[in-house]
Formats: sequence, structure tokens, C-alpha cells
Amino acid sequence: MFHDNKNLISALEHCTENVVAPVERWEDERSNDVVKYDKLLRRGFELQWRVSSCSECKGSGGRCGFNSTTQMFKCFCPDRPHSSTCKPQMGKSKTKVIIIAVLGAVILILTLSLVVFVLRSQKKGCCWGSSQFFPDNTTSDDLSLKQDLEHDSKYFGIHVFSYSELEEATNSFDSSKELGDGGFGTVYYGKLRDGREVAVKRLYEHNNKRMEQFRNEIEILTCLRHPNLVTLYGCTSRLSRELLVYEYIPNGTVADHLHGERVKDGSLTWPIRMSIAVEAAGALAYLHASGIIHRDVKTSNILLDENFCVKVADFGLSRHFPNNVSHVSTAPQGTPGYVDPEYHEFYQLTDKSDVYSFGVVLIELISSMPAVDISRHRHEINLSNLAMNRIIRHAFNELIDPFLRFETDAEILRMTTSVAELAFRCLQPEKDMRPTMDDILETLKEIQVPQRLPPTVVGGSDVRNLTPVLKHREAVSG
Repeated sequence: MFHDNKNLISALEHCTENVVAPVERWEDERSNDVVKYDKLLRRGFELQWRVSSCSECKGSGGRCGFNSTTQMFKCFCPDRPHSSTCKPQMGKSKTKVIIIAVLGAVILILTLSLVVFVLRSQKKGCCWGSSQFFPDNTTSDDLSLKQDLEHDSKYFGIHVFSYSELEEATNSFDSSKELGDGGFGTVYYGKLRDGREVAVKRLYEHNNKRMEQFRNEIEILTCLRHPNLVTLYGCTSRLSRELLVYEYIPNGTVADHLHGERVKDGSLTWPIRMSIAVEAAGALAYLHASGIIHRDVKTSNILLDENFCVKVADFGLSRHFPNNVSHVSTAPQGTPGYVDPEYHEFYQLTDKSDVYSFGVVLIELISSMPAVDISRHRHEINLSNLAMNRIIRHAFNELIDPFLRFETDAEILRMTTSVAELAFRCLQPEKDMRPTMDDILETLKEIQVPQRLPPTVVGGSDVRNLTPVLKHREAVSG
């Protein structure tokens, strides 16, 4: 048909769709066996559908057609013919809706979780989430860190000082400017070019863990903000001389005022000591809430400003303590006289290790005695042993510093003996018997509240008219 029509042949070759439509035949043509299609096509025929119907059909994924029986438009779809458009397959549609809903819910939950995490991190001031910030050993790429420090003016958000600038500030680390000399480094007084007074810590070169301690100090103090934590101004850019720059705290340490070079009669009254206990407990409770164990709590790491306000310092040994673990297995570190005996024996570090150390600090505050004194009886070289013995016997007059006037002041007697009882709980050999830092903080605040009590006299080896404060005496004595 139309085999000589080149236009028609070309159209048929390029035709990608076809439509079946009824063509009317006259009566005389129906009797003939041979259908003359060319005559029928020349006469013409009528397609009875609307353009819009075909568009809707094609838009739903179907192909336009015609039902010769019903003389109606048909939309031929993958599953079967439909009257107008391809109807969605309900089973697959429902499944698709369910999948979309589940994915949407998962994405929403993940987004909300991320928002909560960020907000909590900002609230606590934390910026770590894995052990990479607190490595057990110095396994980091020191060269990479060196490049970061030497090419950037800030590291972890703090200022990076040039070595020459800090050398100038401390007058070439003049020995006359030494503020303290600890187990990990020497601290010097310095004055920056902008007039700021600073304390510059230089870590010992022979300290094989100085890089870990250097990182710990930076990463903790740049992530945490608390009024009773020392402020870190910056660090050095020269790793051969690891230097850390802190705010200068002019009034020495608690240890200096209790039994060191700053001991003066009347300077560290009981109200001041009570405030020191509360502020230090608040700083440690904040650290624990932020997932940090200090690991070196002692009176020489508690600084005092000109108003005797506390600044807890020295985070070189600090460790990250995840919320989902009971302890961190690590070799015992710390200062003799303050180390948790359970940690020392089983190598299991917990937040209760800080609690034990703080118990020693509380005893120092009420006794003015050092944590370790080899001149004492061999069983009482450690202050913790001496204190436990005196508290069990109620021999408070052999423990409390007489300078505090507890013998003539009932209110001071109440507070010092209450602090002794709290320290007794902190110094329990088993960590599960010790309170948390939050509990300690609340107890100290309660003790600090003044109460009206009748005068009480202390004589002999016991405290008269004093209600026993030892909740665990029988357990310890047994």
C-alpha cells in the first residue's frame, strides 16, 4: 500500500507509536473479500477522543488507543488497559509511601540527635568525642602538629606564641621568676608585650609523655569554661620547647598557704578554707559532668587569686571518661599521698579516684598538714591513714588545726567535724562506698550554711556534746 509514496515510507520507518482506530466501510465494500485500504484512507475517518485525554494518558505512562467494541478511548498501560489514565498500583504505592515515611522519620531522628549533641557539647564546653583527644600513649603525628603550630596563629582556638616572645616575657626563663617546680615542668612568671601578666609552663625535656600532657592541657582548657578553672592563653610554636601560657594567679597555691612558704597566722581563716572546698568541689563536679577525670587533684594544683578564689590547674594527666564505661584501665599515675588505693592496686581509673584525692584535700584544709610527711609515724606518713584513725576515735583535737579556733567556736566545730565526716566517706578503700563529686558539692554547701549552736568545749581526746558523725564507723572498724 502506497509503496511508491516515499514520504509515507519515510514516516513509517520513523514512527515509534501507532494507534488503532475504526474505519467505516460502506455496504458494497463489506461483501468484497479484498479490502481496498487506499480507498478507505483517501475517504478519511474520524478519531473520537480528546487531545486532553491522550495527554493525561501519556502523562501517566500509558499509550493512547481506542476500544473498537465500546467505541471509547482507551489508555494502554503496563499492567492492563484503563479508561483514561494508568492508575497507580496500590500495593507498590503503599510500600513506597511506607518506605518514604520510615526514611523521613530516621532522618528526622538523626537530625534531632545531632542538634541535641551539639547543644549539650556547647553547654558543657566539650569539643571531643573520641579517644583521639586523650591518647593512652603519644602515638600522634608530631610533625603534623608542628606544621599546624608553625603555620597557624591559632591552635584549637587559642593563640600560638613564638618561642622568642615567651623567652622575652620570662627574661630568658630567669630562675628568679620561677613560680613553681612540679613533676612535669617548671612554671615562670612572665609579662607579655601587651602588658598581660602570665604564667608560662615549660615541660621537662626528659619527660617522655610531655607531648601527651601538652595536648591534654590545650584540648581540655580550650573546650571547658568554668570560673574555677585556670584560663589558658596559648602555647608555643616550637615543639622542642613545649610551653603553655596561662593567666597569672598571684596568690600561690592552697598548699603554699596551708604548710608552705606562704603560711601566715590568720591569713587562711576557716570561712576562706570552707569557700576553697566548695569552689574546688564545684570545678571537679563540672569536670566529671563533662566526662573528664583530673587524675592529679592536690592542694598544689589548686591556685588562689588575690581574693582567695579557687583556680584548679594542671591537666597534664587528665583523661576522658566515656559515660558508657565503668572504668578506664590505665597504669596508675598521680602524686603520692593522693592516689586512690583501689586504682593503684587494680589499675582501674574512675571518677571516684578524684573523689579519694579530694578527700585528702579536705583533710589538709581542716588540719593544715601535708599529704605526706616522712617525719610522722610510719603508719601515718600518709595523711589519709592518720585522718581515718583520728576520725574513727573521734580524736578531732588531734586532727583539726587549733588555729581555726574550733575549741571555742561551736559553728566552726560543727563545720570542721562535718567536713571531716565527709572526707571520711571520700577516703573509703572501696570506690563504691565513696560519694560522687555532685554529692560532695551539695554536702559542702549545706555545711557552709550558718547554724546557731550553743558553745561547745573540746577537751581530752574527744569532743564533748558532739553527736557522732561517722555513718560508716562500724563497717570500717569491723
